[in-house]
This record gives sequence, structure tokens and C-alpha cells, in this order.
Amino acid sequence: MTKIRIGVAGLIHDHIWHVASGFLTDPRCEVVAVADINPSLQKKALQDWSVSHIFDSYEEMMDKISPDAVLVYTDNASAADIVEYAAERGIHALVEKPMAATLEQADRMLIAAKKHGITLMVNWPTAWSRAHQAALEIAKRGDIGDIYKVRYRAAHQGPKEIGCSPFFYEWLYDKKRNGAGALMDYCCYGADYAAYLMGRPNAVVSVAGRFIKDYITVDDNAVIVAKYPHGLAICEASWTQYGFGYELMINGSAGSVRSDGKRVYIADERQKEECEISAPELPIERSSAAAYFLTCLIEHRPIEGLCNAVVSRNAQEILEAGILSAESGTAISLPVVSRR
Repeated sequence: MTKIRIGVAGLIHDHIWHVASGFLTDPRCEVVAVADINPSLQKKALQDWSVSHIFDSYEEMMDKISPDAVLVYTDNASAADIVEYAAERGIHALVEKPMAATLEQADRMLIAAKKHGITLMVNWPTAWSRAHQAALEIAKRGDIGDIYKVRYRAAHQGPKEIGCSPFFYEWLYDKKRNGAGALMDYCCYGADYAAYLMGRPNAVVSVAGRFIKDYITVDDNAVIVAKYPHGLAICEASWTQYGFGYELMINGSAGSVRSDGKRVYIADERQKEECEISAPELPIERSSAAAYFLTCLIEHRPIEGLCNAVVSRNAQEILEAGILSAESGTAISLPVVSRR
């Protein structure tokens, strides 16, 4: 079997170093080229990955190397340009969450992927969690009845405080490059769960602000509430919290399921108090971003679940509405007219 040739566009998103490890160890592909303008990151990729070709620009990389697929790990605002450039050349693309900085950029990606027939996947790190996937499966099967509320909380002390590289946190603290602050970085997970489990909401209301970190100009805490005809979703984000950082809660008419990413708990009509249940092993092809992306490319499967581009685009719309609501102090009805 001919190996899938992978190019990496951007090294300033710290998630790339973990995600790339899955591609480097998978015999079905080879990482053939990297594009990034920063010499120190080029050197790190050369040392860590033994990659053959290093470029300063993604355009030069794609034009000279013509990879089969590209991993996009720039700031959020740059991803749409790269995906469009790749799609025009028939190159598949994997983009890191949340997909883009604005809804308009996310829509551009969908249009380019459809027009040129490429596979577009958005990587959500929690998609490879056994515990979260078990909770989602329970909810999607209908084991807890009709879903009326989805809540996800994501929190830590802040990008700089937890050890993110300056290349990463510099653009996370830039509204234009990130899209917002903690709202974009961490409310995005709740928005994606909401879009996957409940679809597009009718309206969104949000509160966001810089409450603790006086050295940044974007929000460090945010809450988005999305209203549905028969339910709601709550997306919480914090860059100032110590401990107790991550929790998914799904409430249905016949029960509830909760996961902290490591364990899964359920309560229903038979078991009134929550009890822990075991999360089954994920199939090999669903165990990592690399495994799933490569499997879908090789077997011509559509990208499904949290990483589906349409689901991710609808999550981006929730985020867009959340930003507009926080700025205006009013509820925002959907569909949203994107910020440019």
C-alpha cells in the first residue's frame, strides 16, 4: 500500500506535537514536510521528526511537495486560507479545534472542501477519550431518554500558567488571531457537544470578561447558554481556575450521564443515585486523530461525530453568537450574520 504523504502547515499551535506523534508512528503514512516561519520550531521539527523538507510558507510546501494531506496548526484565523489553498490542489486537511476564528472563515472551509471534493476533519482532543465517548454513546442511543440539557466545563489556570509555549499563548491572547479569549479556546468544546447532540440552537446568550488576568486584553472567563426548542446547552470556560477543570454532563428525560474525561457516571429511573460504569476500549481507528483521519482517507469514509466539519461549523456559529451576545449584552438569534 502506498503511504499517505503528510505535510504540516504551522507549528505555533502546541497541540501539533502530540497529534503529530500519531502520524509519525502509523505505518500507513509518512510526514514528508513542514512549513513554519519560526527557525526554532523548524529546528525542533527537524530534530524530533527527522522530516526531509522544511519550508517557510505553506504555499511553497504544497506547491513543491504536493502532500496528500495537510495538518493545519497555525492560529485560528489563518486556517481558512490554508484549507482553501489545499483544497484547490486536491489536498485533504485536518484542522485543530475550534475550526476558525470566525463563522465566515468556517463557512469558507466547508465551501472549499465541498467544491474540490477533499476530506476536511476538525480535531477535537476529547473525541479520543474513552470516557467522553462512552457518555456520548449512552446519550445518542437514547438510554437516558430525550436530551434536554448538555453542559461542558473546561478550565485551567491559563495558557501561560500551565506551560504553553510563547508561540501558542501569544496568539491565544490576540482576539483577531484567536477569535476571542477563553470563550473561543474553551467554550468551543461545549459548543461542539451541543451541536453534535442537539443541533443548531434558536438563540444564544453569553457573558464573558477579563476578571483576573490584568496582563491580557481578551476574556479569561466566559459562559455561553444556547437555547433550543426543548432544551439548552451550557458552555463554560475559564483561564483562571485551579483544579476541577473538566466535566461533561448530559441530562435526558429518563436519566443523566456525566464524565470527567477519565470516568463515566450514570443515573436513571432504576439507579437513582449516580454510579460509575466502565468505559469500553475505543476501536483502534477511533483511538486518535491520526488513526481516524488516516482510516477515513484510506477507506473513503465520511468524517463523523464531533470531528465532522458541519458539526464543527455549527459549533462555530454558537461561538460567534456567544461573542456577539457578550459584546452587545443581548440574546442573539440564529442564524448568525458572521463577523468579518
